[in-house]
This record gives sequence, C-alpha cells and structure tokens, in this order.
Amino acid sequence: MVDLLLSAAAAAGAESHEAVAPSAWGFDPGGWVALAMVAVILLMLRFKVPALVAGMLDKQIASIREQLDAAAALRKEAEALKAEYEAKMQASAAEAETLKAAASREADEIVKQAEASAVALIERRQKMAEDKIAAAERAAIADLRAMAAAAAATAARGIIAESHTATADKSLVDEAIAGL
Repeated sequence: MVDLLLSAAAAAGAESHEAVAPSAWGFDPGGWVALAMVAVILLMLRFKVPALVAGMLDKQIASIREQLDAAAALRKEAEALKAEYEAKMQASAAEAETLKAAASREADEIVKQAEASAVALIERRQKMAEDKIAAAERAAIADLRAMAAAAAATAARGIIAESHTATADKSLVDEAIAGL
C-alpha cells in the first residue's frame, strides 16, 4: 500500500510543472547563505572580533574576580568584627555578673548593718525608757515621802496641840531650865 502511494505521488509530481529555483552565478539560495556566512566569519577574523570578545570577556572575568575578592575581604572583616563584638558581649556579661554579685554582697552587708543598728537603737530606747521609768519611780517615792513627812508633821502638830496646853508647856519649860 505504501508503495502504491509513493508511486502515485511520483506520477503526480512528474505531471505538474516543476518550479525552477533561482540561481545567480551558479549559486542557489543555500549557496548564497553559505557564501555570506563565510564572508562574515572572514571579516570577523580580519578585524579580530574573537580577540576583542575574548578581551572583553577577560575584563569581565577580572572585574568579577575583583568583586569576589572584595566580597571575601569584606566577609572576613565582618566575621572579625562579629567575633570581636561577641567577645565584648561575653566580657560585658561577665562584668555584669560580677557587678551583680558585688551589689548583692553589698546589699546583704547593708541589711546586716541595718539590723544591727535597729537592734542597738531598740536597746538604747529601751534603756532610755527604763531610765525614765526609774526616774519617775524615784520622783514618785520622793513625792510620797514629802507628802508622808508633811502629813506626819501635820499630825504631830495636831497631837502636840491637843496634848499640850499652856500650863503643861510652862511646866516642861521650867523643868528644862532647872535641868540646866
């Protein structure tokens, strides 16, 4: 069947008018394209275009290498700065811990001193209160004695006034004079 189709197509092609491909100076269009390509390649070689392209590419490569080297240097510098700041942070943290411990010790000492001062103050005030109480007791005893003495003197006067009359006093005075 395939053979039948191929022979029919060949017969149809033979019967139709065959178009003639244009040609100039013996070159068909494909030949002209090939000839133009060869001319372009020769012109490019003549004007050293590949060398120019290679030079431009080399410059680009050198520029990229410089950028990569600069980036690597910046990275090293950034890593060094990072390490330096990490060390500073650790030192600061250690210093903060030291300061915190010192402040805690100082606060403990202040609390102990305050407790001791409070105890001493309480003792001083208690002693002052005891002294005031003792002074008040002495003053009360002295007042009581003065009142007792005054009451005794008043009572003695009353008793003497009742038991001694003028005649009894005269006889006592006469006895005292006679005894001298």
